[in-house]
Amino acid sequence: MGMSLQPSTPGEITADDPATRPFVTLLPGRHKRAESGHPWIYSNEVRIDAVAKALPPGTLVTVRRADDTALGVAMFNPHSLIAARLLDRDAGRAIGRRFLARRLERALRLRDRLFELPYYRLAHAEADGLPGLVVDRFADVLVAQFNAAGMARFEPLVLEVLDALLAPEAIVLRNDGPARVLEGLGSETRVATGMVNEPVVIRENGIEFLADLLAGQKTGWFFDQRVNRRFVTALARNARVLDLYCFTGGFALHAAAAGAAAVLGIDSSASALELAVEAAARNGFGETCEFRRGEAFGKAARLAAAGERFDIVIADPPAFARSRKDVPAALRGYRKLARLAASVTSGGGVLFLACCSHNVTEAEFAEAVRRGLADAGRGARILRIAGADADHPIHPALPETAYLKAMTLALD
Repeated sequence: MGMSLQPSTPGEITADDPATRPFVTLLPGRHKRAESGHPWIYSNEVRIDAVAKALPPGTLVTVRRADDTALGVAMFNPHSLIAARLLDRDAGRAIGRRFLARRLERALRLRDRLFELPYYRLAHAEADGLPGLVVDRFADVLVAQFNAAGMARFEPLVLEVLDALLAPEAIVLRNDGPARVLEGLGSETRVATGMVNEPVVIRENGIEFLADLLAGQKTGWFFDQRVNRRFVTALARNARVLDLYCFTGGFALHAAAAGAAAVLGIDSSASALELAVEAAARNGFGETCEFRRGEAFGKAARLAAAGERFDIVIADPPAFARSRKDVPAALRGYRKLARLAASVTSGGGVLFLACCSHNVTEAEFAEAVRRGLADAGRGARILRIAGADADHPIHPALPETAYLKAMTLALD
């Protein structure tokens, strides 16, 4: 099968031999959820004995049921709530370069079928069978995030496979997400291979955007909203458009390209707005698009008080809930956002609202929006409920991968 590699201690990689691989055992009756297809095994489902506690975070283990029959091979972290992330249901599968290459090749074949241009999420963690790994492709530059201890230990192998698969000019590591803290991992941003000295160009629906891969939010661009940008901005001909949380101009420039009369983008990031202004000029939308720095809630409230109304209002905020304990406050935030956004939407106008907090359910988000509209005294019809684009597939047994919720409404 060729060489397979297994992390042992930090900085050391040894061959993975399924016959001698360490194992962890599930508690009696705690195998059913994983057996039904869920790729995560929680710490309260595993017998965390002295041997298990001593395993370095990210160690490959064979997961056994309480009767000692094998359930699969997983990456194990004794210090994390998600104790084991299943890689394969065949415990005899050696995990190494060949395994990673096959998973990434499968992900690439799917994206090549879905998209004509090489701008997309190449690997979407568990949904692509690569727990904790995210890879976004910007033509010849890749951005990778290693969000699980086990996958982080395989970083050299993953980079080697990506280089062999796509021969990118550069690979950027954005290992600065909050998920890494839960895995006991540090934060870093660096260029692993090649050079990245300036923002890269993204081509989407005939428009050229700019993304800062080193300092922009997440990986520098949000491919997940591609299909939603296309849908809502197709309604923008001759419209006045307000884009709250506009970031680098994704929705705003799409609206301008669709024939909007005027577009106002609001964001708190000066660096993101600089890229939005540059991209607008680059595409010939400099006179149509205006960008202002500010906090979305305050700006929306002031626009409403000034009597400003827009035919289309877009609000795509960052995550309001990082954990379940944040959900009550997040729901109050989404309710307030819906109220403020509705208050600046004209009669007969269109309102687009999004939630990227996976801890907030679709039903919770919809109820928060409903209450916000009621607070604003606005009636509405839901035109479309959607999630992320197809390069962000959903794992059938893992609701967390269906993190993005988006609603397009026609307001009375």
